[in-house]
Amino acid sequence: MNKYINQKKPMQLTADTMYTALLRKDSTFEGTFYAAIKTTGIFCRPTCTARKPKPENVEYYTTPKEAILHGYRPCKICTPMTVAGDYPAEIKRIILKITDAPLIKIKDGDLRSMDIEPNRIRRWFKRHHGITFHSYQRMMRINSAFKKLSEGETITATAYDSGFGSLSGFSDAFRSLMGKAPSAHSTTNIITITRFTTPLGPMFACATDEGLCLLEYTDRRMLEFELKDIRKRLNATILFGTNKYLEAVQRQLKEYFDGERETFDIPLVTPGTDFQNAVWNLLVKIPYGKTVSYKEQAVRVKRPKAVRAVASANGFNRISIVIPCHRVIGSDGSLTGYGGGLWRKKWLLDFEKKNK
Repeated sequence: MNKYINQKKPMQLTADTMYTALLRKDSTFEGTFYAAIKTTGIFCRPTCTARKPKPENVEYYTTPKEAILHGYRPCKICTPMTVAGDYPAEIKRIILKITDAPLIKIKDGDLRSMDIEPNRIRRWFKRHHGITFHSYQRMMRINSAFKKLSEGETITATAYDSGFGSLSGFSDAFRSLMGKAPSAHSTTNIITITRFTTPLGPMFACATDEGLCLLEYTDRRMLEFELKDIRKRLNATILFGTNKYLEAVQRQLKEYFDGERETFDIPLVTPGTDFQNAVWNLLVKIPYGKTVSYKEQAVRVKRPKAVRAVASANGFNRISIVIPCHRVIGSDGSLTGYGGGLWRKKWLLDFEKKNK
């Protein structure tokens, strides 16, 4: 059974139970789980009428948010992002629009031009799915671009399959996401990207021929900015694939989460200011299972009054866990300022103390 299924539910949900419910289109399971189909990249509600996949090609999640975080997009037939039963027509209209063209970015002005109140959309997504409307769009854009490039599709196929009527329209949308329009004959450097799952959720890892340059949770709010920024700083195109550094980080992270590794020995590529790199270099020196305050970090970097600047540099760290910014806490011991979410920061600190 998928580890993301909520074990606290009154009914013991096994993979067999959920697959049987999917085959029978059992409405009593509505809202209990969502089925994600590996072969198509979509996720469905239990009552979906689409053709059923083989059991080995299905993963199960408790919420649409979890399915999206793992790279799946909502089914057009059963519309799992909507609530079973009655739901506002404008919600269905917006969801279908994003599903048809996930690389677009719908802003408040666009909603108003469609006679839709932005606040209503925001409240609905937050109330029903625990995710903001803009976060939903962001994850759909990243998932769509990553999936199509990982499948080796040509630029033309990717553009038209994503619902764009022209290459220029797709290029504009892709530029908004990655910071540059895709090119079939790029003369820039290559950043290789891959996606994998950890005990704290799925992550993206990026590496050049020189080392690891990004390691982030897929739901990180700054992920789009970081992808654009790293591409621009390295004058590079981001492409799906793997290399020795991406293989190494997955192997070493597994050892870390298994409690068998305390430090990492992967070459890092960290373009940034001299001050940022000074802060990041100090982060790596914080011992496993230990913490320092932002104030202590400022003193160590020989800028005792630059506490806020140090905190800002920590926030711009693109290589989570390997550069352990989670080990920096407030002077009063409070957990603050972690891009992956404070719950992950607490988990990591508790995990390291337990395994020290």
